[in-house]
Amino acid sequence: MKKKEIPVYLFTGFLESGKTKFIQETLEDERFNTGEKMLLLVCEEGEDEYDPSSFWGQNVHIRVVEDKEALTEENLNAWAEKIHAERVVVEYNGMWLLNDFFEAMPENWSVFQVICLADATTFMTYNANMRSLVFDKLNVCELVAFNRFKKGADKMPYHQIVRGISRRCDIVYDYEDGTSEFDDIEDPLPFDVDADIIEVEDRDFALLYRDIMENMKSYNGKKVKFRGICAVNPKFPENTFVCGRHIMTCCADDITFCGMLVKWDGSHMLNNADWVRLTASIEIKFNKLYGRKGPVLTAIEVVKTSAPEDPVATFY
Repeated sequence: MKKKEIPVYLFTGFLESGKTKFIQETLEDERFNTGEKMLLLVCEEGEDEYDPSSFWGQNVHIRVVEDKEALTEENLNAWAEKIHAERVVVEYNGMWLLNDFFEAMPENWSVFQVICLADATTFMTYNANMRSLVFDKLNVCELVAFNRFKKGADKMPYHQIVRGISRRCDIVYDYEDGTSEFDDIEDPLPFDVDADIIEVEDRDFALLYRDIMENMKSYNGKKVKFRGICAVNPKFPENTFVCGRHIMTCCADDITFCGMLVKWDGSHMLNNADWVRLTASIEIKFNKLYGRKGPVLTAIEVVKTSAPEDPVATFY
């Protein structure tokens, strides 16, 4: 029989970012802790300790995970089955990559929510010295909460770092006096999505690519113009190539080619790594090269050109 789905609530962030306190208060709240048997995986122990006697009901089993190697599908299954867990809450270690946990998750575990906690007084230092780990945590979260934020402090640097990684997650600032405020800084795209032709500057390609992938319906039927590098392959369907840019998501070690499928009768005239100025119409539909629905561009004009001054695009 198929196992019952177990929702997973994942709390990420670095040491002393407030994860334990946040989870403690969450498990004390009867609106969240409604009596289901719950497995609490503690992958990082800081100064604060849990007080199970204050949890709403005595239904939470705490399992301390000191070694990342212990995060295996076999162990996670065994720990959950031992207490007949109906929910899983995870306080994740900030120095561990999230993909290690995702790969170990049993098939019937499903991530319902990811919240990132950050200490505003140390966040910039972490971002400067451990950029790849900051990216790892912010890339998948639905909410990032900056604790210990000073009233009157400039929110923009924090906003820009988060938005450079994700445009989807909410941002909240928790002040030292106990009050909180959601981020309301407007963050418009640097190109006009409603223009007859969406013209994209070289510096903005990464934002275009991410926005198309996250909001495909908004681009269906639109026309776009940008400079990109071509990828051609004899295994591609006839009159087809891929056009995009190499994008650096967090650091120089994390540069990936991100491209979109283009249909053009003159594809045979292109070589791999040619730079072109492409004008095309966008249709969102299934294509086997994506393995799902994605943007299929039909070329209106393809003009060979030189590479931009900075051939690697970023989200900043």
